[in-house]
Amino acid sequence: MKFSTSILLAFLIASANAEAPRNENTIVLDANAIRNLGIETVAAEESSFERTLPVLGEIVHTCESHSVLSSRIPGRIIEVLAHKGDFVKKGDVLLRIESRQPGDPPPVIELKAPADGLVIASDGHLGAPVEPDMELMEILDLKTVWAVARVPQHQTALLKDGLTARIRIPSLGTEESVSSFLRLHVGEETNPTTLGAIFELPNPDLTLRPGMRADFSLIASNRENILSVPRDALQGDRANRFVFIKDYELENAFVRIPVTVGEISGERAEITTGLLPGDEVVVKGAYALSFAGKGSVSLKEALDAAHGHPHNEDGTEMTAEQLAASGGDHGHDHEHGSNSPLVVFLGITCGVLLMLLIASSFIRKTQPTPHS
Repeated sequence: MKFSTSILLAFLIASANAEAPRNENTIVLDANAIRNLGIETVAAEESSFERTLPVLGEIVHTCESHSVLSSRIPGRIIEVLAHKGDFVKKGDVLLRIESRQPGDPPPVIELKAPADGLVIASDGHLGAPVEPDMELMEILDLKTVWAVARVPQHQTALLKDGLTARIRIPSLGTEESVSSFLRLHVGEETNPTTLGAIFELPNPDLTLRPGMRADFSLIASNRENILSVPRDALQGDRANRFVFIKDYELENAFVRIPVTVGEISGERAEITTGLLPGDEVVVKGAYALSFAGKGSVSLKEALDAAHGHPHNEDGTEMTAEQLAASGGDHGHDHEHGSNSPLVVFLGITCGVLLMLLIASSFIRKTQPTPHS
């Protein structure tokens, strides 16, 4: 009991001494400074928190999307109606071939598209000879594509049924799609340290093309009711993280709050201590606030204007003695005190614990010593 009480007593005393004056962690700005810094805030909130693994990948065509155009009859091409880069529909005439069979004129054969899709390769040139073993055109149906994520091999335990991913195509903007893990990719692996994981994406407007880069966020876990803030709100180094929140009392005032950070995933950071749900956290302009010093308005001036009576430079209420020394009570009649309620509470608690510690020591001394 003596050991645990001593530790608790030391902790409470340290906590009371660690309370910094308000003016040391509060920045007060004027309206012009707010506009120049572009300050924007969001509320810290409890919500689902995803632990994600970011990986890179690319768009490829599906296995069943590939088709080719060929001729059963030898001849030569006399008309080309589609070219590389064209979208075609099943049944469209793509080439006309003059057969080598005798006739006057020789028979003409129409070669039609075997499926809908994009012509990605073509050897169909006017006057070119045609043989039955030739692939004249290559067509891809892109209404559905695969997004292949390159997952590091030490993370492949994630690749199982139920795994989902958010997928963004940088060349198409910031919009994300959500897809489920389909299967491992089988193909030429150029990087032996990764495995290809296939996610299927619908492509009704045909904007996704093979070879496009894809950014993946593999959702490794999802926890509910986790307090988190946007990652941009975090300031300081990894050993000394802090955020700025809007002051509850003063307009255009922001308070530097030390926080303990849990997991950081994607665009959000888990906050385990330091914030409460609903705290208005500075996101845009937070980095600039780190170098704003005490701001463009002193805390004393802001509090004096808000309350209508003078304060000390550190933001505390002036005592009756301080008011008298400064030349009057300034017409306010509420109770003053240089100590905050937290400090008073901790002082009382420390006193009670000290008495318990003394009593514990006295009891131990008065107890009879056991004889062997």
